[in-house]
Amino acid sequence: MDASPADELLDVVDEHDEVVGRLPRGEVYARGLRHRCVFVLARDAEDRIFVHRRTATKLAFPSLYDMFVGGVVGAGESYDAAALREAEEELGVRGLPRPEPVLTFLYDDGPGGRGSWWSRVYEVRCALPVSPQVEEVAWHAFLSEAELAERLTEWPWVPDGLAAWERLRAAR
Repeated sequence: MDASPADELLDVVDEHDEVVGRLPRGEVYARGLRHRCVFVLARDAEDRIFVHRRTATKLAFPSLYDMFVGGVVGAGESYDAAALREAEEELGVRGLPRPEPVLTFLYDDGPGGRGSWWSRVYEVRCALPVSPQVEEVAWHAFLSEAELAERLTEWPWVPDGLAAWERLRAAR
C-alpha cells in the first residue's frame, strides 16, 4: 500500500530558504511551517496554458482551479528536480523538457491560512499529449491567455497560484 501524501517528508525552511528541519507534510501543513513549492506553467504547441481543477481529495486547496502544475518540493530534492517531476506526474507525460525557472518569491497564506512557502515559478512547453493524473486533476483544458483572463473572475482559484500568476505577468 502506498504511503499517504501527508506522510511525505518535506524540508522546513527559514525566511532565507535555508533548511532548518524535516517533517511529514501533514505536520508541516497542520503547524503552518515554511516549506518549498514549485509552480510550472505548461503551454502546448499552440501557446495555450494548461488549466485544471484540483480533485476534492487534495490536502491543499481541494476542488479549486489552477493555471500551474506543481507541488511541494520533497525533503532533499532540488527545486529544478521537483518542477520536472511534478510537471510530468500531473500532466501524465514522460520526456518533458526541463522547465525553465522564471522567478522565486515567498508566499504567505495570511492569518488562519496554511503558513508560508518559498515558491519557484517555471515555464515549460509540452508538445506531448497529456493524460493528467486522476488523483490530482478532476478536469483540464488548454486555454488561451484571453480565455484564462476571462475565467479569473468566474472560477475559484488556488490563492498561491493566483499570486504566482500575478508575479509572472508583472515580470514579463
